[in-house]
Amino acid sequence: MPTNNWLPPDYNCLNPHLIVKDAVEAIKFYKKAFGATERCCMKNPENGQTIHAEVKIGNSVLMLCEECPDYGALSPLSLNGSPVTIHLYVENVDETFNTAIAAGAKETLPPTDMFWGDRYARLTDPFGHSWSLATHIKDLTMEEMQEGMKACLK
Repeated sequence: MPTNNWLPPDYNCLNPHLIVKDAVEAIKFYKKAFGATERCCMKNPENGQTIHAEVKIGNSVLMLCEECPDYGALSPLSLNGSPVTIHLYVENVDETFNTAIAAGAKETLPPTDMFWGDRYARLTDPFGHSWSLATHIKDLTMEEMQEGMKACLK
């Protein structure tokens, strides 16, 4: 098998990198809510802030760091929200949603069967990041999804 020198082992080519107000608490939350495992956590020796951390959720790496306004690194809590949603496919959306809510997330949309073939839910984590969770339940054609969307919008 050929090696891929431009992509480090165990990473996908797209890896979210979140800015949070408290990286230590965020790591604890992602472990509890999504079954994350911690890969690394590097601290600034001068002030103890987390300058880079990584957790693995399923087969994906999630990077995070502490908010640092001096460098323009602001969390959704400082920005009063974020236009970005992290989408996570899980084996059981209802179970994962309930676990995340119990861990401190806020419900945005409860688990619902959607017209595109997923059971889908949305929540906001305690650090202001929006998450969508889904379990794929049915394969549909694009035409079936279009018809489902039309019926949903009526």
